[in-house]
Amino acid sequence: MLIRYSIRFLLRTQTAGKLPADETAGLRMRVYIYGVGAVDFAVGVGVLPSDWDKDAGRARTNKEANRAIDEYTAVAKEIFNRFELLEKRIPTRDEFKALFLELSGRTPTADADERSRTDALFEEYISTVSVQNSWTLSTLRKVKTVRRHFLASRPPRYINELTEEDLQRFVSRLLRKGMRNTTVAKDYAFVRWFLSWASKKGYYTGNVHQTFKPRLKGTDGNAKEIIYLTLSEMERLRACEIPASKTYLEQTRDVFLFCCYTSLRYSDVAALTVEDVKEGYIQVVTQKTSDGLKIELNRHAQAIIDKYRGKRFRGSLALPVISNQKMNDYLKELGQMAGLDEPTRIVYFKGDKRFDEYHPKWELLTTHCARRTFVVTALQLGIPVEVIIRWTGHSSYEAMKPYVAIVDDLKKREMNKFNLL
Repeated sequence: MLIRYSIRFLLRTQTAGKLPADETAGLRMRVYIYGVGAVDFAVGVGVLPSDWDKDAGRARTNKEANRAIDEYTAVAKEIFNRFELLEKRIPTRDEFKALFLELSGRTPTADADERSRTDALFEEYISTVSVQNSWTLSTLRKVKTVRRHFLASRPPRYINELTEEDLQRFVSRLLRKGMRNTTVAKDYAFVRWFLSWASKKGYYTGNVHQTFKPRLKGTDGNAKEIIYLTLSEMERLRACEIPASKTYLEQTRDVFLFCCYTSLRYSDVAALTVEDVKEGYIQVVTQKTSDGLKIELNRHAQAIIDKYRGKRFRGSLALPVISNQKMNDYLKELGQMAGLDEPTRIVYFKGDKRFDEYHPKWELLTTHCARRTFVVTALQLGIPVEVIIRWTGHSSYEAMKPYVAIVDDLKKREMNKFNLL
């Protein structure tokens, strides 16, 4: 039994910036167990930042610190040797922590104090939950960026000292950076999820993540801009002649239209294998929410499946799906080729300031437009909301309200045609 792990020693500097050159920073050991996650320990020794060799993970002149590093490393390796030779399995985080405290003579109290530190706890949240929930690389990068912004807003050292003022300072920092209100709201949601996790684990006893609700214009569902294709635009895209030299556009169109006819997100069509395609339907477990969905195939979606049946794609995929970024680029090229030039207004806020922009629709095409197109089309066809959410996996009627509002507006405009008689 061979256990894969890494041991690193890091300085715990102030998250808001570098420490003064004459002030020591706390030294910590991070043990990462592959398949399990990270475990952090405060070494209990201070090191001057100017004396720290980041690449070597050691102090240049501080003998006490280097002695502690050697001792901690030896204890950690001893634990892994025991589990490899005797237990023949990988230790859990709690097992490793308990045995380390026992062999090193440390007290659980000191470690508990370390675990309550905001920065360490956020890092533990990322390392643990990213594995448990199988985060995509983009999600992992996003949450790490949110953590960096959060720590740069100078939250208290210990999480139970967190106040609503601290959360407001985080929101204000994002607004000062020129982010749109919708982006700020999403980033704050990541912080709330972190605090909810810490609360469930017993590390955090406060409730400011439940009581603090930043007022951000344009972030309610009714203000959400929904970019979708009308039935006539879908037909123009489908009928658009693509040069023989650009077969990649044909494949992009097929995958996009398949999502328009089935409601699949990009992440789900990118994971759809031939085994997921059944007789007359597809069976998927969504990447975002892990919901199990059975989606019947209409004749348009079935035709696309049949077109690629028997062809081999990486990972036994059912369709020729490329990266999300490339697909978004190709969709814009397709949209321009199909003449999807209708001026489309985008409204957003930065703080209290409203911005109105107009773009030809092809500039706004992304893979997510397909899912929105499916929902709006289904509502226009009179399919009940209760049925639609069984296909899309939306958790409630509340999430469908922006789409219903679009269809209601369309109905009103169509009825006004009678006034011209």
